[in-house]
Amino acid sequence: MQQILDAILAGDTPTADFAALEVPESYRGVTVHKDEADMFEGVPSSEKDPRRSLHVDEVPVPELGPGEALVAVMASAINYNTVWTSIFEPVSTFGFLERYGRLSPLAKRHDLPYHVVGSDLAGVVLATGPGVHLWKAGDEVVAHCLSVELESPDGHNDTMLDPEQRIWGFETNFGGLAEIALVKSNQLMPKPGHLTWEEAASPGLVNSTAYRQLVSRNGAGMKQGDNVLIWGASGGLGGFATQYALNGGAVPVCVVSSEEKADICRSMGAELIINRSEEGYRFWKDEQTQDPKEWRRFGARIRELTGGEDVDIVFEHPGRETFGASVYAARKGGTIVTCASTSGYLHQYDNRYLWMNLKSIIGSHFANYRESWEANRLVSKGMIHPTLSQTYPLEEVGQAALDVHRNAHQGKVGVLCLAPEEGLGVRDHEMRDRHLEEINRFRGV
Repeated sequence: MQQILDAILAGDTPTADFAALEVPESYRGVTVHKDEADMFEGVPSSEKDPRRSLHVDEVPVPELGPGEALVAVMASAINYNTVWTSIFEPVSTFGFLERYGRLSPLAKRHDLPYHVVGSDLAGVVLATGPGVHLWKAGDEVVAHCLSVELESPDGHNDTMLDPEQRIWGFETNFGGLAEIALVKSNQLMPKPGHLTWEEAASPGLVNSTAYRQLVSRNGAGMKQGDNVLIWGASGGLGGFATQYALNGGAVPVCVVSSEEKADICRSMGAELIINRSEEGYRFWKDEQTQDPKEWRRFGARIRELTGGEDVDIVFEHPGRETFGASVYAARKGGTIVTCASTSGYLHQYDNRYLWMNLKSIIGSHFANYRESWEANRLVSKGMIHPTLSQTYPLEEVGQAALDVHRNAHQGKVGVLCLAPEEGLGVRDHEMRDRHLEEINRFRGV
């Protein structure tokens, strides 16, 4: 592994030399164990501790199949799906791996008693399987997390509709929180040259998700002048949604939970901000009963900020806690576009506000390859910036996941894999200097 790292750190190792490097027999990866899937039984979700369930293990390098690539991972990042995996909610991910393993002899590789997790990476291609032509050993890459088979016609108009669509590192094995990852070659995209390894690794999943959810025709199809309500507007997902709204000529209405997070939104250029904690919104009277009076108070506050207008789009991802308010707050004919449901999957809302006001609810899940490529291209052009706030070494991945689980973070939390320290991997220093303030926006907060 040290020879691989030395070749990457040199920065000018020829392709032939990379191709000649011997792929090791094993590598370190962050895993959950199948025999521990019941370890948190009876424990409330908020008290489940990823530090207990996430392990750094030495595991065998998987067989490289057709259309696949092995990537030396310099850095990765924490997404909420890793938190779900680590606390075995809403289900154990080993069920995903078992079902995938039944698909084909090659897919059987994924059905193991351990699951190497992680759905982001930045690194360097080590080797490619038969049928890979666009990527070669030594290419510096990032990876999106869409894994598809495309043997069915259903996915050929939009790959997210493929019946064998999976999220890599969550519903498949050999994910990015590791020294080596196995990906399909059509997950690979060029690493933005002005970013460090950890910065480049951090946008992948959330940036692509926000792009589809808000910008794409498959999502809300945002247009200039739209008022867009963004929950968690300084978070890993919301931080990108806020940037897309501002970039696209829309007006973000940013909902945050602290003045510190409000300041981050202002630094991005947002002006209309609702501090939920300060204004004391309580959308639920108790576990079973929502409070429409609070919806109305919330809607009135939005109109106060916008000059009397309701929002055209609601960027929804908290789920159960906020969904009733989201449906209420959208304007007549407006759109609620939803993913994730980090506060709970069972949504309740008053259908009168939806049906009688001709509103639409759109489900949005990650992004197809084209959407992911476009989202990454905008990062490469310096039009969208990473939201990285903090980086942990691989050995402390449990703490990194705990931070995200407890919402004790801003933006994205990164993890160094092979990279020995932060700040490495920049190729375009001139471009970096032009955007340094934006790149560091979430740091130190």
